[in-house]
Amino acid sequence: MRLDKFLCDLQLGTRSHVKDAIKKGLVSVNGVPVRLPEWKLDERRDTVIYMGKSLTYLQFHYYMLHKPAGIVTATRDQHETTVMDLLPAGCGKNLSPVGRLDKDTEGLLLITNDGELAHRLLSPKKHVEKTYYLECSGVLTADGLAMLENGVDIGDEAVTQPAKVRLITRSDCSYHMELTITEGRFHQVKRMVQAVGGSVTYLKRLSMGTLSLDTDLPKGSCRPLTEQELSDLKQLTATTPDR
Repeated sequence: MRLDKFLCDLQLGTRSHVKDAIKKGLVSVNGVPVRLPEWKLDERRDTVIYMGKSLTYLQFHYYMLHKPAGIVTATRDQHETTVMDLLPAGCGKNLSPVGRLDKDTEGLLLITNDGELAHRLLSPKKHVEKTYYLECSGVLTADGLAMLENGVDIGDEAVTQPAKVRLITRSDCSYHMELTITEGRFHQVKRMVQAVGGSVTYLKRLSMGTLSLDTDLPKGSCRPLTEQELSDLKQLTATTPDR
């Protein structure tokens, strides 16, 4: 990899800025100052020092975002604030959200530039579990609960896959629950609740596969995944057979 591209990929400045820094002798490779922007290096093995700071090249980046309501899940939007606008500067290039949450939905969102992992997490054949916390208006009957757990008709060609339901509270006019699904159909959770006579008034994603929302992460904030979180996700998608 060219030295100037290496520095640009780490978002240390524009191509012209990093070229100027290199020519001024502010960059060394393996302890030797390098003044050629086109210098070829092994980004995996060579030690690069920029203005006294050792640099580590990461091909892929992984962030957990606590999405707040009112933000759209998109890489860019001309009129709305997107989840990408919540990331700090210099967090990596070519990042995208894995899947989407509705504008009014809160909770866990994984953002990465690892397209292969994103594909495996979203593949219908992998049946990766996603758990949501729901507050709903209406009455959840025993028949409605059974429909959610066994598959419900939401107007698509096929009924939904069986879901896991953990009922938290239930009254004559509302109920709260955790719902775990293995699909990602359009507005699926809201449509499932509508199919059993209810309406979602609050929705938050708690987990995706082995990754759970960090309860200490404020809304609108993000952090890199830990090594353990990333390892668990990769192991899940690597070992879960296509079904």
